[in-house]
Amino acid sequence: MPAVRSLVIASGIFLMLAATAVHPRAEITDRSVTRAFLTLLAGESGDRAHAAELIEAQWEPSFLPMALEVLRLTRNAEVSDALMRIMEQETGAGHGRDLDAWQREMWNAPEARHPRYAAFKGALYSLIDPRFSAYFDTAGATFIRLDEIVWGGVRQDGIPPLRNPAMLAAEDAGYLEDDHIVFGLSVNGDARAYPKRILGWHEMFVDTVGGVPVAGVYCTLCGTVILYHTEHEGVNHRLGTSGFLYRSNKLMYDQATQSLWSTMRGAPVVGPLAGKGIVLERGAVVTTTWGEWRRRHPGTRVLSLDTGHLRDYDEGAAYRDYFATDELMFQVPVLDTRLKNKDEVFTVLLSSHPESPLAISAEFLAATPLHHDAIEDTALVVLTDPSGANRAFASEDVTFTRYDGDRSAEDSSGLTWTMEEHGLTGEDGRVLRRIPAQRAFWFGWHAAFPNTRLVQ
Repeated sequence: MPAVRSLVIASGIFLMLAATAVHPRAEITDRSVTRAFLTLLAGESGDRAHAAELIEAQWEPSFLPMALEVLRLTRNAEVSDALMRIMEQETGAGHGRDLDAWQREMWNAPEARHPRYAAFKGALYSLIDPRFSAYFDTAGATFIRLDEIVWGGVRQDGIPPLRNPAMLAAEDAGYLEDDHIVFGLSVNGDARAYPKRILGWHEMFVDTVGGVPVAGVYCTLCGTVILYHTEHEGVNHRLGTSGFLYRSNKLMYDQATQSLWSTMRGAPVVGPLAGKGIVLERGAVVTTTWGEWRRRHPGTRVLSLDTGHLRDYDEGAAYRDYFATDELMFQVPVLDTRLKNKDEVFTVLLSSHPESPLAISAEFLAATPLHHDAIEDTALVVLTDPSGANRAFASEDVTFTRYDGDRSAEDSSGLTWTMEEHGLTGEDGRVLRRIPAQRAFWFGWHAAFPNTRLVQ
């Protein structure tokens, strides 16, 4: 996500602080401490100096997240120097100006949350976008650490989702070459293709496919496209891009309540809906090439370049520099070095066993196009075609012995099965259902699910 830190230094900050600035004789309270951190950003010189004195005199571990957020946003050298001195003096850590190192150490220690931290965070980021304040207007339980929620550098929907986007028939999509990457899905026989070159600039589409309201969420930072059915118990949750990240994974929001949602889990994690038992149903999506998807689905529709936005939709233009290296744009608490950060894995998270995630190396699957596995009591088979597209199916009591790389697989009894998007259909009419699964960068999946089982 692009950085636009300069948005913070605006006249609105001064106007807000004029009524809430910390004064020398003010009673020292939780509220005055959080105001002190806000004062460091845009108060007058004397007020900033007093704010730093108050923070130093009252320092406790729960101040560290607020200090780091101010350091990420301030452009005032005196403020930076004062906060760095206080942090090193009070914590004994020697990370200097390496804010990533400060964050990693903080995130790997038990959370120390100040009573006013949520209010501070809401007030701080509302100066960038007033809608941000609602994200942190919560006195109830939260299901992720608030200090791990970091601003991605854009306003709400600053990376604009494609809502009910224009689609083309396959034969009219002359802008696509056969080797271009698309994310393909089929809902109730309605086949759609969403090219990476377009979705990389929008990171989400919200639409109705096969009569089902859905949202396809593309976290470019962690390489994951997940399809969600957005209706849950009669309520259609209209999702968008919050502008914030958790462990380098985008957080969604819903328009009705402004709750923050986990992209990886499809569930609200902060706000009014958190803890209400809402988990959206996943749909199947496959990462493949346009030529392969069109061959399998000649009647498919595909995104039009007429999105209503002016972007460079050339193949590979979106996030070219980020995808070209193994470096991260946003830090995570722990990196697992069994694979490189951005090595791709094929990932499965079953609703029946949400605490038993599975990741399989894409390189392993390319060399093993027919792979049997299991998650708890659910047996599955992964079929990988020559384009590199992976599809998982519930294999139940069937053992497959051959896959032709196209549409046909054979089981140990000699029965032939035909691969379709919704499942594997046997000669006897039996159907083995498709299991929703998706590609991801290893670092992003592991950050979300540290207990994941890796096959490589």
